[in-house]
Formats: sequence, structure tokens, C-alpha cells
Amino acid sequence: MDKQNVQMNAPHPGTNLTGPPGYIGCPGPQAGYPVPPAGYASPGLAGFPVQHQPVTSHPGEPTQVSWMPAPLPPLNCPPGLEYLTQIDQLLIHQQMELLEVLTGFETRNKYEIKNSLGQRVYFASEDTDCCTRNCWGPSRPFTMRILDNMGREVITLERPLRCTCCCCPCCLQEIEIQAPPGVPVGYVTQTWHPCLPKFAVQNERREDVLRISGPCVACSCCADVHFEVKSLDDKYVVGKISKHWTGLVRELFTDADNFGIQFPLDLDVKMKAVMLGACFLIDFMFFEMTK
Repeated sequence: MDKQNVQMNAPHPGTNLTGPPGYIGCPGPQAGYPVPPAGYASPGLAGFPVQHQPVTSHPGEPTQVSWMPAPLPPLNCPPGLEYLTQIDQLLIHQQMELLEVLTGFETRNKYEIKNSLGQRVYFASEDTDCCTRNCWGPSRPFTMRILDNMGREVITLERPLRCTCCCCPCCLQEIEIQAPPGVPVGYVTQTWHPCLPKFAVQNERREDVLRISGPCVACSCCADVHFEVKSLDDKYVVGKISKHWTGLVRELFTDADNFGIQFPLDLDVKMKAVMLGACFLIDFMFFEMTK
């Protein structure tokens, strides 16, 4: 071996040769750059972003929220609804507000929307003013804005002010679902019935697609409450919207509810978004009680 090759393969001064034959260790800092401080961690290979790895949280530390990865959007799918193409179940968890629990002052409702794996799919936030929330209570009109994991508003729900008396069939409850915001993709309208909660799930042309039927008494006393999603002829049950029992203390002193939505996997993503709107309408009509 000539002298030039020996110099090229020679280890740097102070290098600890603990590797296999030919291992020369890590080179020292280049000229002109300061020495990294103690505890410095390399950000990874150049050109590759640092991936967030799952970690184990310690008691008292906030846990990291896992977001559902965005699938490739199919054809004719409104932006942001591609998440719904791969799931047949949604879990909606309303967040508890300490101010509302302690004072009874009605605050804006906020919800986490997750898939069956517990990954967050969307985040929903009510957009109403203080006067509307505390004067109209559960009957209030509202705009619900649903955001994806990039913070983009992908679904907008609009509930107008309507009569809540079942004896008045001329002005029943309704909610409009827009995806993207400003583009209606469907409606959920209440169907008059003397004792049962019934709704029609409609497309953007206001044509009936599915029906929703609930129990005579929507009371969640130590049990879940189910609203069945049926075909137009009421012969087949194709899904359901369930209000989950959350425990005696939470049910008595808060109006923070948990819901589950089940629908066919191959259902049109627009109708899945409409089913999400139906869940929020049912929540406000039957379970959003002022404590």
C-alpha cells in the first residue's frame, strides 16, 4: 500500500476504533463550524423529514394525539372527505369545558372525531355567539366547522332556527351539510311523528336516500341509545347512530356526550358526511341539556 492510501485510511486523532476492521469512526467537525453542544441530536438524513415516532407518556404528561394518515382521494371526492373512504365507523367525543361545568355558562361545543383505531380524523368546533348559546340553549341555530388534520375546514354544518314542538309539523328541524364549505352535499330533515324521532337523509337535490328512526324515549339511563339508519322502505337496517353511556357523574353534571356512527363501507362519502351532520343534529335535539 502506498503512502497516499495509508494517509487516507488513517484514523483521525482521538478516534476510538471499536468497530469492525476498516471502521474509522465519525469524523470531527468541519473547519468553520462550532462543536455541537452536549445532548445534541441529529435531525436525520438530509432531505428526509423527521418522523414523529410513538412515545410512552409519563404520568402527568399530556399524551400525543395520533392523526389518521390521509389516503389518496378517489375521483369525484370533495377535498377532505377522502378520510371517509376507508372507514365504516366514526367515534365522536365532546370535550368537557370546565367553565361550563362550574358555572352552567354555555360555551362553544367542541368535538374530536376519530376512527375505530382511535386516530383523529376531524376536529369540530361550534361557531356561535354568547347570546345565541345562552338564550336559545339546545334549540339554538349554529354553524359547525369541521377541520381536517391540516387545519382546513372541509365540512360545514348549518342548522337554522326551527320550532322544537312536535305538535307543529310545519317548521321541523333541519341541518344542511356542505363539503367543501359553501357547496351543499346533503340535508337531514325531521319527519313529523307524534311520538318517535324520525329523520330523512337527503342528497344535494333534496331526494330521500335513507331514513333514521329513534326510540320513543331518548333517555340514556345506564345504557346506550340507538338511532337506526334504514333503507327508504324501512325493511333493512344499514347503520346506526348511538349515544354512548358515559357514566353517572358525567351524565348528571355535564352535557359532554360520546357518539358512535356506523354505516356501510361502500356508502358514498357525501352521505357519510351527511350522517355526521345527522349525529350533531340528534345531539342538540335530545342530549344537549343545560345542566
